[in-house]
Amino acid sequence: MRQHKGFTMLELIMVIVVIGILAASIIPRMDRDLRQELGDNILSAIRYTQHLALTDNRHKFDDPNWLKTLWHIRFSRYGGNIAFYTISSDRDQNTNVDKNEAAIDPANGKYFYHLAGNSSLDEADESPAIFIRKHYGISTVTITGGCANAQHVAFDHLGRPHTGIYGASNDYHTYMKTECRITFSFQDSSISNLTISIQPETGYAQIVGQEHS
Repeated sequence: MRQHKGFTMLELIMVIVVIGILAASIIPRMDRDLRQELGDNILSAIRYTQHLALTDNRHKFDDPNWLKTLWHIRFSRYGGNIAFYTISSDRDQNTNVDKNEAAIDPANGKYFYHLAGNSSLDEADESPAIFIRKHYGISTVTITGGCANAQHVAFDHLGRPHTGIYGASNDYHTYMKTECRITFSFQDSSISNLTISIQPETGYAQIVGQEHS
């Protein structure tokens, strides 16, 4: 009769060691995936905002306040920290984003909209993509450079970036003259910050350190 030998203690220890090494290598990869997922989300949102501006011309020569209606992405606060973003065009020029002024997420048909201060997140008709603090563990969002004095970036009919459009007039002072940088910090300190840059003139957006992102 054929006899089957079991694993020796040494072999079992070696298997456990190998599993431990594999687990240790997978954990950093999971962190990088979370960071990359956020980067892909934000880049997609910025580029979609610019796309809307290019295809929905808001330029009106006879309206001195037309710049206020530009399509823009806005980072908003909830519970003291920036927690979500919206994509909208303030068509009625009242400086408030209403749901009927928000863009529709092409991935799910829901609004890029949430009412700041509303404690019920992920409402049925709101895109889950916008809740960056909840889904990615974002602690702070720091906006510097050409968009430092605003929580939003807008685009005109030529795709050029603007900032400060809520106080705009027909003098193009909102035109972004230097590179804008939006930096996201994570609650998990083991995940390095993610910075998105938006170039003046072209509005080209990319992840800093990833030239072809």
